[in-house]
Amino acid sequence: MMHFANKYNIMVVRLMSKWDLRRLCKSICATALPSLTVPTAEETGFCSSIQLEELGDTVVVVFRQDREESAMSTIIIRGSTDNVMDDIERAIDDGVNTVKVLTRDQRCLPGAGATEIELAKQIMDFGEQTPGIEQYAIKAFAGAFEMFPKCLAANTGLRPNEVLAKMYNAHQEQPDGINAGFNLESDVCETIDTVQHKIFDLFLTKQWGIKFAINAATTVLVVDQIIMAKQAGGPKPRPGKGDTDDD
Repeated sequence: MMHFANKYNIMVVRLMSKWDLRRLCKSICATALPSLTVPTAEETGFCSSIQLEELGDTVVVVFRQDREESAMSTIIIRGSTDNVMDDIERAIDDGVNTVKVLTRDQRCLPGAGATEIELAKQIMDFGEQTPGIEQYAIKAFAGAFEMFPKCLAANTGLRPNEVLAKMYNAHQEQPDGINAGFNLESDVCETIDTVQHKIFDLFLTKQWGIKFAINAATTVLVVDQIIMAKQAGGPKPRPGKGDTDDD
């Protein structure tokens, strides 16, 4: 096989993973053949250049496409430590997933905790108008939305209660307070207009996050059985005739 490839100047690349093989086929618009047969024109891919390059201490085969309609791209991450590269990888992954979600639904909501505080305020007002014991459940549900601004405040080193008070006052008093969010870049507790500063959250992320949280809470509430853990080893041996039980 290798003698035949060398004789006719055919390049051979060994791939041990099916995932890498499918990714390569997608990048060069080729079709993976299960058996060694003569490929058709539709099954043959195209690549602008193929060459060996050294990235650090690793020699890799680079398939480079110069065409704009290329379906695949590779991002090379460099960093001083593994933790830095992991942070960069997570940031890139979040950005790519954000773009994927925006292709499905382009609706956005005010970020920096503005959406959660507005939901908490309106649900709390609805709970005040609801008679009976149900208002306690409604108010508890409204209080659950305060956790996101509290986490933002705790991560920035400010007092969560002070941040919540500022945000509630902004949503209650200002005419455009519905867009008031927490300023993460400030050393003091203050609110900003998230729409004016172009701070947004994805609508689908908020929607599915609330749905999953509600489903988890309702599932726990409807469980009416408790599974008790028992000691291993089976039942204890019964005392003999000569044994006595001490109270």
